[in-house]
Amino acid sequence: MRQLSTTIHAITPPSRSSFFQGPRYAPLKRVVDVLLAAGLLLICAPLMLLIAAAIKLRSPGPAFFRQRRVGRGGVPFTMLKFRSTRCVRAATQHAHAPHQGSELAGAGTHARAPAHAPRATRFDKLLRASGLDRLPRLINVLRGEMSLVGPRPALLHESELFDAHLRHRMSVLPGITGLWQVTARHKMPFAEMARIDLSYIETMNLWLDLTIMLRTPWALLGGK
Repeated sequence: MRQLSTTIHAITPPSRSSFFQGPRYAPLKRVVDVLLAAGLLLICAPLMLLIAAAIKLRSPGPAFFRQRRVGRGGVPFTMLKFRSTRCVRAATQHAHAPHQGSELAGAGTHARAPAHAPRATRFDKLLRASGLDRLPRLINVLRGEMSLVGPRPALLHESELFDAHLRHRMSVLPGITGLWQVTARHKMPFAEMARIDLSYIETMNLWLDLTIMLRTPWALLGGK
């Protein structure tokens, strides 16, 4: 915990750790979310159309993959992302074994995909490695279902296993990116990821959010 606190202070200077914290924070965070999400959608609209067209040309089916996740207060919502083979494999896994592959069960590992599941192509890998598959989640932000920065949105079957301590992760909007995405060096157990999410909730402020957003592209480029 001491090491995590040091990391948070390292990216959030003490002189600015309370920047727009308190009663002003929630409404300002929402304003930043809406303005940035709307601006990014406008800027990225041509790119998103090209990605959607490429997905449709490669295989039949919708361009978006929709998955039920748990939002603030434990309210389920439909999270959007561009469809890839990983989406198909995940959907197949949960259809056959809804409680397998949960990060609650081990060190961030997933159940083995069925033999008939499609293999990832270079296009799929590029889409995921660049984070472009997450662009549709900006729509979730505008809907008020997600924030640009926040804890990872849990799967429905994961949230059913949460104790009272972990349920605190659902006291805020889940995020497209978050503290653990820009601080973790390797894949980690769910318990460690949850601990970082809870530390973010305890220290969240606008300066920390902006710092996480600025560090996210570097985390993607670094293969995180």
